[in-house]
Amino acid sequence: MRSVLLIFALTSAVLAQVPPRGGRGGPPPTARAAAPVDFTGYWVSVVSEDWRWRMVTPIKGDFASIPLNAEGRKIGDAWNPAADEAAGLQCKSYGAPAIMRVPGRLHITWADDNTLKIETDAGTQTRLFHFTGAAPKDPQPGWQGYSAANWEKPLRGSGSPQAGLGATREGAMGRSLEVVTTHLRPGYLRKNGPPYSANTVLKEYYDLSKERNGDTWFVVTTVVEDPTYLSEPFVTSTNWKKEPDGSKWNPSPCTAR
Repeated sequence: MRSVLLIFALTSAVLAQVPPRGGRGGPPPTARAAAPVDFTGYWVSVVSEDWRWRMVTPIKGDFASIPLNAEGRKIGDAWNPAADEAAGLQCKSYGAPAIMRVPGRLHITWADDNTLKIETDAGTQTRLFHFTGAAPKDPQPGWQGYSAANWEKPLRGSGSPQAGLGATREGAMGRSLEVVTTHLRPGYLRKNGPPYSANTVLKEYYDLSKERNGDTWFVVTTVVEDPTYLSEPFVTSTNWKKEPDGSKWNPSPCTAR
């Protein structure tokens, strides 16, 4: 009996000195350490659709495919780029709800272990994706707002999707980054003036894929919800291809025209 007690005591002492594993009993891993895929690097937009709205400034009043309500259309029809320039508002079409549709390049890095940073050469904008939760109290509204991010987990684990999933969104082996942006400064969904308001909630889903030829791509599905100027959510998807380096990186200022 005495031997059993001695063995139990020794075992308990050894276990007490073993550090916890996998976050059980310890701090959770940082977003960077938990990242299932790597979005860092230089990326170029691949414009294979919507040329008339993305590659050139659309003509005044061309709001096709944007579900503007009557008030939104009224404001869009009053678009005046000269007035925006005079007011120092050249960046109104480079806010978070529109910037991923602007042709150009991205540079994605980790600002710290829980903050992913996206820099754009078009308009020289910087987006910060915070994995630490909701926005702090009363943050200052800005073109890029406050973005709360998380790694989207598969509903059914890492196995193959089962029948009957329907239209429910499911992350593919954790390849998806989900971002919700609020506290936005009012801006334009396109350069020719279709508005979004300060009430806008922006939801984005970033999905990474690697092709057989070795190329790496991601597609971002963007959902703009604005009860002020939209009659329903405005949904787009945009393709980005990874570049080998930053040799083509060329930041440029915002333009209103």
